[in-house]
Amino acid sequence: MSLTVATLIPGLILLLLGMPLLLGNSIAGAALKSFPRSKAASYLFFSVGAAWFLYNIWNLSMADMGEYRKLLFVGFLFVAVMAFKCVPDFLSVRGLCAIVLLGAMPLLDAAYMEWAKPQRLLMVSVVYACIAAAIWLGAQPWRLRDWINWLFIVPQRARIAGGVCTGYGLLLCGVAFTY
Repeated sequence: MSLTVATLIPGLILLLLGMPLLLGNSIAGAALKSFPRSKAASYLFFSVGAAWFLYNIWNLSMADMGEYRKLLFVGFLFVAVMAFKCVPDFLSVRGLCAIVLLGAMPLLDAAYMEWAKPQRLLMVSVVYACIAAAIWLGAQPWRLRDWINWLFIVPQRARIAGGVCTGYGLLLCGVAFTY
């Protein structure tokens, strides 16, 4: 993946998340409020996260415990399937965290050893912030529900958060074309 694409992806995601909040879209607000316990979001995000993780397990090299990949694949597949039965609460948040953690690697790989391009740090910093949030929310997924509730108690908070996301997304989209 090129550094331009790797910078453009987080920029577009931030724009996609920020614009509805900035504009005060009630449908987006309702979707965001229902996201942590949504069954449809659970099936979508956790299935995508588990499939991506299982794909990585299946393609392990011999140096990375590849000789046990079939056993690991079956074990993690069992855990993923049982998660829907045993821990269905906040499964959408956990799935989103898995996608963020798995998706961060190609983005950071694109910026690796690009010392001559200091503007890459604008993308890298937001990716690392998302990694930290994904680790924290993966362990305590109810914190996302609490944060969303806090965000919408005062309507201006959601607009400010949307403005920050939109502004940073526009910045990243602009920076993407300076490499």
